[in-house]
Amino acid sequence: MNFRRANTGRIIVSLLTACAFWNSAAFAGSAPEVSPLAGTWTLVAADVHHPDGSRASDYGAKPEGLLLVDSQGHYSLQIFKAERLAFGLGNKAKGTPEEYASAVMGSSTHFGTLSIDRDQDALVFHIQGASFPNWEGQEQRRHYELKSDTLSYRVTPRPNGDVPISVWRKIE
Repeated sequence: MNFRRANTGRIIVSLLTACAFWNSAAFAGSAPEVSPLAGTWTLVAADVHHPDGSRASDYGAKPEGLLLVDSQGHYSLQIFKAERLAFGLGNKAKGTPEEYASAVMGSSTHFGTLSIDRDQDALVFHIQGASFPNWEGQEQRRHYELKSDTLSYRVTPRPNGDVPISVWRKIE
């Protein structure tokens, strides 16, 4: 009887140990990976690379922007041209065609989730909402470089061949 109790005790301890090991391994494997992009980024440059090789500012002389990425990869991105026209009447509902055009063409905003495809060196924007509604529901891939606190990426070429380039610096 003592022999059976001893063996039963060892078996129970072995099973409990195995279960504990399995649970800890399963839990460790399911922990979400923190995005290396997590943090607050400020816009350094919003340029455009032309087919002739020249590069120019795409959002005026002093573009402004903010990119927020949480640890799960949710993001919010805003880029604004500083030289946008103010609405003369101070009422967004009563703007002129020029004021509306300046507001729309002088900004790019979208939010959703952001992931990295390491095999293709691409950022993958899963766009949920955007100031340009045609982007909503899209997945957009952008070739990127991440060096220390600087992130840069190239947007898909426009129909005329221009390639927008965004450069961001991580802030503490």
